[in-house]
Amino acid sequence: MTKIFNDPSEFAEEALAGFCDVHSDLVRQVPGGAVRRYRPAQPKVAVLAGGGSGHYPAFAGLVGAGFADGAVVGNIFTSPSAQQAYSVAKAAESGAGVVFTYGNYAGDVMNFGMASERLAAEGIAVENVLVTDDIASAPPSESAKRRGIAGDFTVFKVMGAAADNGADLAEVVRLGRKANDLTRTIGSAFAGCTFPGADSPLFTLPEGQTGLGLGIHGEPGLHDTDLPSAKDLGQELVSRVLSETPPHAGKRIAVILNGLGSTKHEELFVLWGAVAPLLRAAGYTLVMPEVGELVTSLDMAGVSLTVTWLDEELERLWVAPAETPAYRRGNAALESGTRGVEETSDGGAAAASFVATDASREYAAACVAAIDAARSSLHDAEERLGRMDAIAGDGDHGRGMVRGVDAAAAAASDALAGGAGAGDVLAAAGDAWADKAGGTSGVLWGAALRAFGETLGNSSAPEPGALAAAVTAFADRIIQLGKAETGDKTMVDALLPFASAFSRAVAEGVETGRAWQEAAQESAAAAEATADLLPLKGRARPLAEKSLGTPDPGATSLAMVFAVVGPHFTRATAATVQASAK
Repeated sequence: MTKIFNDPSEFAEEALAGFCDVHSDLVRQVPGGAVRRYRPAQPKVAVLAGGGSGHYPAFAGLVGAGFADGAVVGNIFTSPSAQQAYSVAKAAESGAGVVFTYGNYAGDVMNFGMASERLAAEGIAVENVLVTDDIASAPPSESAKRRGIAGDFTVFKVMGAAADNGADLAEVVRLGRKANDLTRTIGSAFAGCTFPGADSPLFTLPEGQTGLGLGIHGEPGLHDTDLPSAKDLGQELVSRVLSETPPHAGKRIAVILNGLGSTKHEELFVLWGAVAPLLRAAGYTLVMPEVGELVTSLDMAGVSLTVTWLDEELERLWVAPAETPAYRRGNAALESGTRGVEETSDGGAAAASFVATDASREYAAACVAAIDAARSSLHDAEERLGRMDAIAGDGDHGRGMVRGVDAAAAAASDALAGGAGAGDVLAAAGDAWADKAGGTSGVLWGAALRAFGETLGNSSAPEPGALAAAVTAFADRIIQLGKAETGDKTMVDALLPFASAFSRAVAEGVETGRAWQEAAQESAAAAEATADLLPLKGRARPLAEKSLGTPDPGATSLAMVFAVVGPHFTRATAATVQASAK
């Protein structure tokens, strides 16, 4: 388990800072991640890899010549925020566009997508390349739903080499998607990983068993089997990967035998002794294979086998030189010419100024109190939410919600002190929540809070109807971004019952506080009822059966928050109505 840490909630940030200090000759830290120390002498496509922490050397360890231009780094196993992605892109962009590349996870798709929209609005050419190599996470007929795991490494390497060779944005994207289409990975876990500060791993296996089809966010395998010998495990991995050989694939392959964090190199070499002969016996030529830790999962005990079928253009990029803190091949410095110009820009944004009426500032104080109430409730429930999430996910929901609400509370207080009205206070809280929490729930809560605030505005305290409209805007933004529906076993299962019940009661003239309380009770009941559902969205989907009997943690936390914020939002609203009636 992870034993060296200070405050567990700051582990990812402290690890990134230490990494950037050690490797300051190659990388520099910027808000949201790290970029190359030197900008290119001429404009080139910036390849930006990204995802949560806990996977070293992915992602920051792969920043350097012949590989990535920057890495967007979220909290442990958690998607970076849209703000983090935007900041890293602004720091790395040199005039030829940027491409974000990352594993296919809902939070990453949302956050990198929102950052892309912001960059495009500023006139910066931007694309996204998703990695979907995990054959265990969905059948071939649904390959677009597959997760990205150790195949990230091959796809990033191809794109980075192409960009450094002068390919334009469209060509880098084409080659990245081609590499992804020709990459397959299967993994097996022997023991779960443990978060810093946690007293138990995210999952355990019975003695003498292994989980086939692991995820790199601490997810257990999809199928538990008896622990095989190295020879039998090699046979299992190879047969499953080769069973998905792409049509018209050639006979030259890039191969990665990857350790997940605590499987020793000696063990990997033993397994390689079983894997390599099987691949060669199938008629393949192994091109510069890699055995070692390339995409890890904290201290998880496990292995994965990745195969990329090469053609002439992919092979040239796979074997091209690279020089990064964690990976070196050939002499990239000699082949790429001058290092370029040292850069100091961090891609940050200017501070905001606020305009609001006194009435809105008064209501803003109630908004800050509401967020503080949510903060207290989520801190109390952090461990329980994490345990619920670990049943079929990565166990980070409690920590992510705490990080998000802590940041939201601080930002809301700062905005209030700076003269912000209710709308700007909630928008600032939402932006901070998304930035610090990351992940799917982080971006959803952040975007929804911003929508809530934008609907309320800064001109007055809301009447009941205006508050109901703000709740509807909150719900609509989550639906728009997350694409989930009732019954998918997500936060939407608790959100829509609340929004519809509250709006209906307000329209019927029910007193606002009572309307909110009754809607919150419906939301809590709906959240509890998700225990009977199978997840159809998010990271829990591949492990759907394991989640049966456990309520959805996102629905649970949402119902919990709505239960405690109501008195603050509605007390001020009720006071406004009473005052206007006199």
